[in-house]
Amino acid sequence: MTAQPFTSESYAGDARERAWQDLLAGFGLQSLAARTGSPAHATALSRLSSLGVRLGTLSADAQILRPLPSRSGLPLLLLPVENSAVLSTGGETQIVAAGQLILAPRGADWQVQFQRGLRAVLLSVPSDAFRGRKAAPPAGSQPRVFAADGLPDILARTIQAAATTLGRLAEPEWEAVAQSAAELLLVLSAELAATRVDPSSSRAALLQRIYATIERSIGREDVSIAEVAQTEGISERYLQKLFEGTGESFSHYVRERRLQRAWHDLANPAEAAVPISEIAYRYGFADSAHFSRLFRERFGLPPRELRRREADRQDQGVLASGQRGWPQEALGQLRARQTKSEPDTRRGVVLDSGEPAGTPDTPARHYLPVHAQHVHWGYFSRSLKPLIEIGSGDIVTVETLTQHASDDPERMIAGDPGAESVFHWTRTAKAVDRRGAGPLDASVFGRGAGEGFGVHICTGPIAVRGAQPGDVLEVHILDIEPRPSRHPDHAGRVFGSSVAAWWGFHYSEFLSEPHPRETVTIYEIVTDTDEPHARAVHAYRWEPQLDPFGVRHALYDYPGVPVRPETLTLQTRVLDGIRIPLRPHFGVIAVAPREADLVDSVPPAYFGGNLDNWRLGKGATVYLPVSVPGALLSVGDPHAAQGDGELSGTAIECSMTGTFRVVLHKKAEVAGTLLADLTYPLIETPDDWVLTGFSHPNYLAEFGADGQSEVYAKSSLDLAMRDAFRKVRRFLMTTKGLSEDEAIALMSAAVDFGITQVVDGNWGVHAILSKRLFPDGK
Repeated sequence: MTAQPFTSESYAGDARERAWQDLLAGFGLQSLAARTGSPAHATALSRLSSLGVRLGTLSADAQILRPLPSRSGLPLLLLPVENSAVLSTGGETQIVAAGQLILAPRGADWQVQFQRGLRAVLLSVPSDAFRGRKAAPPAGSQPRVFAADGLPDILARTIQAAATTLGRLAEPEWEAVAQSAAELLLVLSAELAATRVDPSSSRAALLQRIYATIERSIGREDVSIAEVAQTEGISERYLQKLFEGTGESFSHYVRERRLQRAWHDLANPAEAAVPISEIAYRYGFADSAHFSRLFRERFGLPPRELRRREADRQDQGVLASGQRGWPQEALGQLRARQTKSEPDTRRGVVLDSGEPAGTPDTPARHYLPVHAQHVHWGYFSRSLKPLIEIGSGDIVTVETLTQHASDDPERMIAGDPGAESVFHWTRTAKAVDRRGAGPLDASVFGRGAGEGFGVHICTGPIAVRGAQPGDVLEVHILDIEPRPSRHPDHAGRVFGSSVAAWWGFHYSEFLSEPHPRETVTIYEIVTDTDEPHARAVHAYRWEPQLDPFGVRHALYDYPGVPVRPETLTLQTRVLDGIRIPLRPHFGVIAVAPREADLVDSVPPAYFGGNLDNWRLGKGATVYLPVSVPGALLSVGDPHAAQGDGELSGTAIECSMTGTFRVVLHKKAEVAGTLLADLTYPLIETPDDWVLTGFSHPNYLAEFGADGQSEVYAKSSLDLAMRDAFRKVRRFLMTTKGLSEDEAIALMSAAVDFGITQVVDGNWGVHAILSKRLFPDGK
């Protein structure tokens, strides 16, 4: 079986909890988070072997896991990754550090609490995973914790390495890995059983060693009881008594193991080309006809028929494999709820073009000018103190700056008090200390304290009165105005910059020399015409620049470094005669994420952030799920124009001022509407709904503390497309009451999927769903 991905994004709120519990049940676990609501976000990748061994890596918000009752099999194996956990059993608690193994018997009274979020590798091995071979009984009734040493360390490294490559292992490779992990767990469990003082445990451990000896000798025709007894240093009579205590004889067990091993190889697609007679000889059967007769007596069908049946099953499995479906019971409940819903439950939600409904006739107005004290550069944070507080329905005008203004300081900074305040940087002082979400100590890249890889200048944050986690914030863009130059030589004109940078998708694909290279193009933004457009003014190749602190920047690695004109060679005939139509929009509209205190501004996620979708322009609305009190809204990264994909690494970056109407939708008021259970940025234009998919919809929860770097390495368009598909399916099923088959049919026929961007660490695919598809046109 191929690896099965799970994401809570596939499910609406009333189905998400059931789906998560179903996934955990496959490991013999249940989550107590259901008592306080389902996890806000959960992902998993798991794989099941042909013998029932299940391995998976799970990520979710804070969880308490405990075993399901009446589950058979070897003890469960849990390996906390990154975050510690608290193991509770018999009224006692123990802190389990990341990297330590928990061996926990099934059906016992224990629980593991992941207080800072669940990130763990799990291994579940049923008793019949050893093809009829007897397994050791559970090693005690209490969980055991192992440090990274000896056999536990080998087992931990094995399952962790397997979990990271789960989706890339071929079927034979996966079967071998699963069986190896099961064998290691069996040995560890048997060793624990041997350390128990009661006689039954000692006998069980001895039997387990005898079983292992038989397994090593199973291919020989002359396996004898005398040889096995001698290996363990016991008499033949005592060995016979040990087997009699299990209800079978030595000879019967050896034959059963041979037949079970042969059955497994005949059912294994990797062994399909091996003759049946060779498999018979492999397990000590000297006569293939005798083997076939015994096989049919044991399993009810001849070896050839088993092989044909299993081949057919494998073919059907490949055709049927796909994404995890909706639980039918939950889907039925969802449809019943939707049938009972009245149309007027959609109050306060934008369902067509125009201004949002339900706002006051005379909303309060606010103005937030750009200034060094009014911006945060390169990061979002739940700990930032809000600059202003607004009420639901209020209108706020926000000035924003492009972080690329220093590409041409004369045109985009000089003479502008707000820009000069933000970009002020001399040999002795810098107005905005933190640029990026890096550590507070100096980084290995020579940046100053706290200066990570985030790049965007964000104005804010703005607190929304009464906003609480679970609510939805509606940000409607009423107007966008470009910020004109204040330099005497260019006064009143508007300029922007676009960089073909090292992080662009093109960077390894150059045809002409020199390569690699980075190019900056400066544009003038022309708005006083029937067809507003951008036209290139000049371009230059990036040359190493010294920042005011004396750090050399060989690459365009740090937006904000003032470019020295004397180091450049300008090209003035660039894109000659070409006029690029304007698509003014804000690349960044975000609320504060809940998972970490400092979050890199580059990768977008459920909280919005660096969406880089040109449809977020005048007249559009974005709906964002609130995850911290006050929401803490920030705006930045203004663009004059951008194509889908943002291939070179940037759009035409241009400082702008936006006017927004902000409406708060309380969680209790959105039931039955399209905003119910919103877990991602949803864009609305007068004609369309635009659903945003990401490679990793909540990389902060999925990857933990390392997520801000790990997401860069693991993004792909395939993952982003899957996420966009899941969100559209969920949207159509929950808001329009379509069945899963109807939703998929409509998506293929009428939904446009496009590449939002491939340069922001967390790649994006958007889906455009026309309102005209539906009878009400909404």
